[in-house]
Amino acid sequence: MLLKKYCFDGKQKLDLDKLPTDSRKDSVDREKILKRTAENQKSMQELQDKLYADGKEGLIIVLQAMDAAGKDSTVKHVMSGVNPQGIDTFSFKQPGAEELSHDFLWRVNRCLPRYGKMAIFNRSYYEDVLVVQVHKMNRTYHMADRITGQKDREFFEKRYRQIRNYEEYLYENSYRTVKIFLNVSKEKQKERFMERINQPEKNWKFSHSDLKERSLWEEYHKVYQEVINETATKENPWYVIPADQKWYARYLVSEAILRTLRDMDPHYPKMPESERALLEECRSALLREED
Repeated sequence: MLLKKYCFDGKQKLDLDKLPTDSRKDSVDREKILKRTAENQKSMQELQDKLYADGKEGLIIVLQAMDAAGKDSTVKHVMSGVNPQGIDTFSFKQPGAEELSHDFLWRVNRCLPRYGKMAIFNRSYYEDVLVVQVHKMNRTYHMADRITGQKDREFFEKRYRQIRNYEEYLYENSYRTVKIFLNVSKEKQKERFMERINQPEKNWKFSHSDLKERSLWEEYHKVYQEVINETATKENPWYVIPADQKWYARYLVSEAILRTLRDMDPHYPKMPESERALLEECRSALLREED
């Protein structure tokens, strides 16, 4: 299975420099991949309907990536056939004053889907060990001295542990988490930035701050690699998806979500015998109307 080589569950260490960002090494046929993606979407629709009816588990899809990796378009295309009643999408920006006055998982915990539903986190609590770490924002936090007085290394190692524990807590409380990192190359990011600058209809997507973040590319990659290695577990693995070709990224993302839905194995609830008897009475009443 193609997805297997991009799945990290803590058994093996991720080396981002050794992972491809496109499909060339996988020698795949684009038309076949597009067909499989469409088939996956249909299967996802069917399983999501059962998940919603079953109401026993919730599914959280975490999307992380560098700028211009295609997070928004991935959500739009992969989840296009899913019943909107059964899915919520949240984008986690830089925390505001209210959010900073609570623990870093507070704002995320409020967005957990109810059992039977799916939620997409477009960026997530992982920002608190990614951008916070790169920009050393933790040093500005208004927290107890015993927290702010820690060395950066100690601070983030504790956050890794807290995230592992949180995801284990979610798993043990009937949630599944699909964690996806869209692995785009620096060259492809430049190309997409240029498109946003050159095409008027895409100007709104570009911000001058994107270039500032791009200048920190190597630092971000170093931190992403560490974060994934520190938080990948058997029940909550990471999928590091090549993202230079959107059609291939969408296929692998659909594979990851479908794999989890199949593991969840939702079923339409069986009606108790007492209610089945009532159904038969209703059927008979409706049939009598026809007479």
